[in-house]
Amino acid sequence: MDELTRFRLALVAWAGGGADAAAAVARELAGGVRTIVLVEGSSDQVALEALATRYGRDLGAEGVAAVPLAGATNIGRFLDVCGPAGLDLPLAGLCDIGEERHFRRHLERVGLGAGLTHAGLETLGFHVCVADLEDELIRALGAEAVQQVIEAQGEMRPFHTFQGQPAQRERPVEHQLRRFMGTHSGRKALYAQALVTHLDLEHVPRPLERLLAHV
Repeated sequence: MDELTRFRLALVAWAGGGADAAAAVARELAGGVRTIVLVEGSSDQVALEALATRYGRDLGAEGVAAVPLAGATNIGRFLDVCGPAGLDLPLAGLCDIGEERHFRRHLERVGLGAGLTHAGLETLGFHVCVADLEDELIRALGAEAVQQVIEAQGEMRPFHTFQGQPAQRERPVEHQLRRFMGTHSGRKALYAQALVTHLDLEHVPRPLERLLAHV
């Protein structure tokens, strides 16, 4: 296990109220970390790292640690251990628009801003997806291209079955695609990787592009 992975695991344990040993490991390894990127879930981490690879970057080698929060409401605990009162490392992040308020409130609470606006969050390096990351990627590629990716994954039949469900029949295909990606554990991360791989680099979703440029 490399040091950045060890750092990420120790940080998650520390933020989760783990033993002092986790905090000690995180502090010991923090010297090799340049920036911590706080993202809502593992699919966001996968997408960011995959996009960096497409640009010829290795975030791990650069000392950029993308850390999933396992839910936006955990942002406060991570800011407590990563922010000024904790490791005091440079921070950035990515969240869904519905969770922006949690990020804004806790960034202000730990002293990283006051009266933060959407633009103020971006200046700090925290970027907001319209709806969520899946929505951003689907709009960037277009519904037809996303269905081609689903077919390449061998999941077109399950997708058609999903489309036939009563709750989905009348919804736009873009909405169906987005909901389909969240139906099984691990599917969001699978498609985060696959969609970024097929993304035209001239049409990268703005939150991802700006976040990667910031770090």
